[in-house]
Amino acid sequence: LQARLMTQALRKLTGNISRTSTALVFINQIRMKIGVMFGNPETTTGGNALKFYSTMRMDIRRTGAIKEGADIIGNRTKVKIVKNKIAPPFKLAEFDIYYGEGISREGSLIDLGAAVDIIEKSGAWYSYGGERLGQGRENVRAFLKANPEVTAGIEEQVRETYGLIKTPDREAQEKEQSKP
Repeated sequence: LQARLMTQALRKLTGNISRTSTALVFINQIRMKIGVMFGNPETTTGGNALKFYSTMRMDIRRTGAIKEGADIIGNRTKVKIVKNKIAPPFKLAEFDIYYGEGISREGSLIDLGAAVDIIEKSGAWYSYGGERLGQGRENVRAFLKANPEVTAGIEEQVRETYGLIKTPDREAQEKEQSKP
């Protein structure tokens, strides 16, 4: 019954959603298939309509708790793109979500900076430009929150490395390419 209703509703909604450039978000739960010997035993409820009509599907899982002393203050979260019609699928992202704050900008900067060696990591110590930022991820995150000028410098270098900021040579290249 629910699967049939979802199919009818999505058939009627997709045209209007596309025409008005609206983002519609569905949140679903996972159930286990019984007796599956190969393949993924997990399935989502509501039939195949959501899988078929969706433009993008994400599998979001909590990988661990972020603690401050004995209190849990957030979660480490992993997102896998299961289906994507508008960009390459099967990409992975991992980030921190703090209660009352949301996705941690500083935590993402630490991960991205360490991935491209802007932030050097040796053991539990993190350093940037020869200066030690702190020991442990949480201490570095607190340091970056307290020092916005260091955060801005790291962010600028990370954006430049990933090609998300226009440098003078990139602007010149784009002008040359746009000439008739």
